[in-house]
Amino acid sequence: MSRIELKHIDKFYGSNHVLRDINLVIEDGDFMTLLGPSGCGKTTTLRVVSGLEKPQNGYMTIDGREVINCDDAFYEEPSKRGLNLVFQSYALWPHMTVYDNIAFGLKIKKMSKADIDKAVSDSLRMLRIEQFSDRYPNELSGGQQQRVAIARAIASKPKLLLLDEPLSNLDAKLRIDMRSELKRLHLEMGTTIIYVTHDQVEALTMSTKIALFKEGVLNQVATPMEIYMNPIDLTAADFIGNPRINLLEGKASYDGKTLSAFCGLGDYKFSGDLVSKTEEIPHGDFECVFAMRPEQIEIHTKPGAGTIEAEVYASQPAGSETLITLRVGGHEFIAKQLGIQDYKMNQKVFITVDPDILNVYNKKTERLIKLARLSK
Repeated sequence: MSRIELKHIDKFYGSNHVLRDINLVIEDGDFMTLLGPSGCGKTTTLRVVSGLEKPQNGYMTIDGREVINCDDAFYEEPSKRGLNLVFQSYALWPHMTVYDNIAFGLKIKKMSKADIDKAVSDSLRMLRIEQFSDRYPNELSGGQQQRVAIARAIASKPKLLLLDEPLSNLDAKLRIDMRSELKRLHLEMGTTIIYVTHDQVEALTMSTKIALFKEGVLNQVATPMEIYMNPIDLTAADFIGNPRINLLEGKASYDGKTLSAFCGLGDYKFSGDLVSKTEEIPHGDFECVFAMRPEQIEIHTKPGAGTIEAEVYASQPAGSETLITLRVGGHEFIAKQLGIQDYKMNQKVFITVDPDILNVYNKKTERLIKLARLSK
């Protein structure tokens, strides 16, 4: 069991307030990714969990056992927290073989040779690097060295595995391979994983939950689908997704039951079940921002019911997908279609967008007020 709870964590470096009242629960067996741009506080949070950093305020428990209590100045040492940490750098001993690198920590714990052999063998097998057991780190590629670092971390079967941007030094192909390995590893082991990255693709593809950080504040905690479909504010919406989300300014009004809104794509009425229950929405007229993902825009070559006429400004075939820049009135936005599509510059096309999957934000507060329907 490894349930972690952070309560009211504050961390300062001098006058720099890097973590601001962080409250986060990581359930047993979660693959929790701490996501955000550089300097937002995600790595500092990981280091607080590991015990490498001491916060100035707050509490932390692991499985209900208190490990941080700033009021009582109590901090449990990292070695007693039942966790292992994998850094961005592989930190392998260059003079030791792969086997000895993995076995080193187990020998420190004075495990028997038979138990060490089994633990090393199991971790090598899980990472599919058995054939490299007798090699030295300088005889391995970057991806192979990263697998060794992870194999070393899981050999002792930790209750909690912390990963700090472990794939950032790998090339694109290796990152894809390692993402699949880590996801499979999580399912096989059932270990609670906390993973730090600024790469949204890593977060969306591997996680069971994502904690999105913004300037030292925990901005949103949700499943990858919820984060992608219903980002909590315009900063989150603009950060998540590639190509980036389309934002169109408009006007809205709310009568307490129905949200009416319009932009260059037309007029919309949204029922109360899609209107945020947690945000205060002004009554009467106010400015809003529509948000729609490029893949949510459907392009047709002929007009039909509910279509909107648009003009192709540019088309960018990229093999597996085509990005099409469209213009409607004074608005310009991007649509994405799978495969190679042949659109001509200035070609007239007709688009549709499902209103149920649109997001609408209050322009003044930048907060989400109309949610996308996740299922029908």
